[in-house]
Amino acid sequence: MSSVVSAALVRSAIFLMFWVALIGFSFSALLVGCVAAGSATWVSLRLLPPTPQRVRLGALVLLLPRFLWQSLLAGWDVARRAFDPRLPLRPGFVAFRSAHAPGHLRNTFATISSLMPGTLPCGEDGNDIIFHCLDVGQPILEQLAAEEKALAHVLDEGTGDG
Repeated sequence: MSSVVSAALVRSAIFLMFWVALIGFSFSALLVGCVAAGSATWVSLRLLPPTPQRVRLGALVLLLPRFLWQSLLAGWDVARRAFDPRLPLRPGFVAFRSAHAPGHLRNTFATISSLMPGTLPCGEDGNDIIFHCLDVGQPILEQLAAEEKALAHVLDEGTGDG
């Protein structure tokens, strides 16, 4: 099966599941949902063509608790710093040398790493991703390296059908 057909089937199924989750399951709604899912799939294939990348579902499921925990910690850390003036803020920028070339994996890493406490990706400089941090005294580069390594187990570059 070609990568475009495979990607179209997966995306169609996801869009249709999203439709059913929002609208509910009924025959008339399902007909409209199929049209909406087909249209959304066509647009998504035009805007984001399939790439040779595969998602490991087992590793993704194992990453989910880490992702949720990091989200909780990030929210708690920012709220704590906002309401406790004694906590130090040493805002600044750090450059993280990503092990991945520009593309989906690197963008996914930057998106997920924005949920780390006090970090926000704000640009790139060559092979580096620039992060704004609330406290540059924290071990940010080590945390980013750990997050990148965890995500690399979920996404394979160059071995799938997108």
